[in-house]
Amino acid sequence: MSRIGKKPIPVAAGVDVTVNDSSIKIKGKNGELTHTWHPNMDVSWDAAGRVITVGRPDDLRQNRALHGLTRAIIANNVQGVQTPWEKRLEIQGVGYQATLQGKVLSLQVGYANIIKLPLPDGVICEVASPTLVIVRGADRHAVGQFAANVRRVRPPEPYKGKGIRYVGEVVRRKSGKAFGS
Repeated sequence: MSRIGKKPIPVAAGVDVTVNDSSIKIKGKNGELTHTWHPNMDVSWDAAGRVITVGRPDDLRQNRALHGLTRAIIANNVQGVQTPWEKRLEIQGVGYQATLQGKVLSLQVGYANIIKLPLPDGVICEVASPTLVIVRGADRHAVGQFAANVRRVRPPEPYKGKGIRYVGEVVRRKSGKAFGS
């Protein structure tokens, strides 16, 4: 059995769950998420115990993999509608900065032009300071993907450390050219 897949998912009191034939709708104070699972999986909702359980038909390799995956995605959705997922990005470099104009994040990171990234649906972006970007949302996948897209604009380089990185990310630094004597 999958250790992750067989764990039941507890649901808090403020979250509404609706299970259809092949999809689940989870609604909370931070939004509403829908997930359609693989037809081999069996998802059941116990309204009395307020738990969601995921089952699988047999021990085929694909079903074992889908078992844990389905459970993890649904658990992330349940947690996301209760407390939003968050990624923090810091910008390092002279003159590097970010600004938010409506639903568009603008990045000045050493290129001749300003990079403009439109925010996807369900993702909230906040620019706490010109060098700190906070990405929030109920959908963990959307938050992580948008944060990765922002980081990909100018990943941190190993010589001076300039670029966009996650807060707390350690960038391995290289020494420059050594002068021979």
